[in-house]
Amino acid sequence: MKLKIAVYNVEWMMRLFDTQGNLKMDNDSLERAEQLATVVKTIDADIIGIVEGPDTTVSGTKSAAAQLELWASHFGLDDDYRGVEGFSSSGRQELCALYKSSVVTVTHKPTLSKSKHPFNEPFVADTNEALVKELYERYRPPLELSVTAVDDGREVARMIVAHAKSKGIFERVDFGRYEQLSERNRKKLIAECLSMRERCDQWLDDKPDRAAIVMGDINDGFGKDYYEQRFSRSAVEILLGDVWYPEKILHSVIKDKPKLGKYGWSPYTCSYTDSMTRHKLHVLIDHILVSRQVKIVETTVWNPKIDHKNTAIEDLINSIKTELNSASDHYPVSVIAEL
Repeated sequence: MKLKIAVYNVEWMMRLFDTQGNLKMDNDSLERAEQLATVVKTIDADIIGIVEGPDTTVSGTKSAAAQLELWASHFGLDDDYRGVEGFSSSGRQELCALYKSSVVTVTHKPTLSKSKHPFNEPFVADTNEALVKELYERYRPPLELSVTAVDDGREVARMIVAHAKSKGIFERVDFGRYEQLSERNRKKLIAECLSMRERCDQWLDDKPDRAAIVMGDINDGFGKDYYEQRFSRSAVEILLGDVWYPEKILHSVIKDKPKLGKYGWSPYTCSYTDSMTRHKLHVLIDHILVSRQVKIVETTVWNPKIDHKNTAIEDLINSIKTELNSASDHYPVSVIAEL
């Protein structure tokens, strides 16, 4: 089965809705909502994981999935799009997804066994291999999805949509406190990825030929920065898996190794200003990682500022350049995959 799968950090989408879950009608909100819709419509994915989606209230007066469907309907996206969400986060940004119900059925299928660390509960992890496990709690529980083909009812993939802990520090602190917070944030990021990797291992141990996919804003790349060298690991490499178990390794859908240049990484999906140097850096932190059972046909990083080496894709991206640059502070990633 061939599917187009995408992931998109839509940057505080909850700000586009009012307290009742209706679209805000002011010009600025409508403009950005329409820009996001144009991007999603152009990508035309069968499944698109949404990071920083609309919020779900404890009272149940509004949900991320319902607001996504309202937005999709208002701006004329595919009539078959349906929304799905998982455990609510502690904040106002949710992990959710849109899928074409005529092609696949996508359901939240969380692992609830106590022995397998449910994503909505605290968990323990040894983040620096010191033989001591620390207790962690997820701020945004990863979204576990089961993807089933409509035509034959076959489960074609298990999927995680994630928004891992940010490494950023947004407080005014001295250098000593900055170092302390940096280490804390990095350890929590590692812990969250260890937990997601554990879930992938459980899936593949249970069914070795299963297609497993992890996608989202991981807030980390493949490079070896100071903390990655200090902990001898990076969050993304943890998600990829263990070289001693090659049959369970995930790989990035980006075919060519990212290059580090003067302004950061290329390709890149986001940019940020370094708090120390004040330089703007390009980073590749939005990822789609797949198991060996998934055959990659075509991958696109929807960034109009990079070379795509494909005229048709270049023209398509340039046709929505304004929307891509203005709708969000991240660029989407999509892949056509055979499952």
